[in-house]
Amino acid sequence: MTRSMTRTQALFSVHLVGLLFGTCGILGELIQADASVITWGRAACAIVVLSIVSRFASGAGLRGLLQHGRWWALIASGTMLAIHWVTFFVSVKVGGIAVATLGFASFPAFITLIEWGILRERVTRPEWLRLICVTLGLILVTPSFDFSDAGTEGLLWGLLSGAGFGVLAVLNRRYLSNVDAFFVAGLQNLIVFILLCPWALPLLPEVSISSWGWILVLGVACTGLAHLLFVASLRVLHARTAGLVVALEPVYAILFAWILFAQIPSLRTILGGIIMIAAIFSASLAIRKA
Repeated sequence: MTRSMTRTQALFSVHLVGLLFGTCGILGELIQADASVITWGRAACAIVVLSIVSRFASGAGLRGLLQHGRWWALIASGTMLAIHWVTFFVSVKVGGIAVATLGFASFPAFITLIEWGILRERVTRPEWLRLICVTLGLILVTPSFDFSDAGTEGLLWGLLSGAGFGVLAVLNRRYLSNVDAFFVAGLQNLIVFILLCPWALPLLPEVSISSWGWILVLGVACTGLAHLLFVASLRVLHARTAGLVVALEPVYAILFAWILFAQIPSLRTILGGIIMIAAIFSASLAIRKA
């Protein structure tokens, strides 16, 4: 499939990836289960899919990773993936889909802060401007500054999800970029699965059959298939182009929530979302131009 993919097919695939990522919040709303169970089931399904398409569990890849001393980065990134997913689904349950996806969409700001504050990488003036825009957007998205408000609590969980993804992205770029993407994704999902067993296993008898069906869709389509399509499209498209399209995820999520659950965002939330998404698009366009 990946060898014969044309640019048009790659663009379609990456748009489908954005659509699949956007439905994660919808599925989180539909699944009547704890966030740890949703994440555990998602990781389990993704492991099966990635095992079939990439044989990530082969000993050769693992030995190569250990020989290069990157095992700690793999464990850390898997832990961050677990934190990212669990907090995202908590955010959906508490604050709603729009607040959760916009909170998560703050992750580029966290990446900038990590690279500047911890890795001591140079941050340009336009990047600081985008960081300010994301912050302004988050202020507008915040329903109130009362921590007892469900919307505000949901946004804080969404921000934690974005921070977790930001750390994950930096670890992947800095320490795991030279390792096969399927191999890394498979092992990261395995780490998520193992970490959440103590919390998820006692709650499994409470999960309904319909919720298991939605968890299957989440794990197979929105995780395993989405990752396969994304990696396949990157063999034809620049990563900058693909990232620009995937940045549409909050738009898809909010639109679906509006149509399916009548979760109509306020004008203030829409304005804040537009500012944040515009900052993300601006960053992607700047990278593409460079």
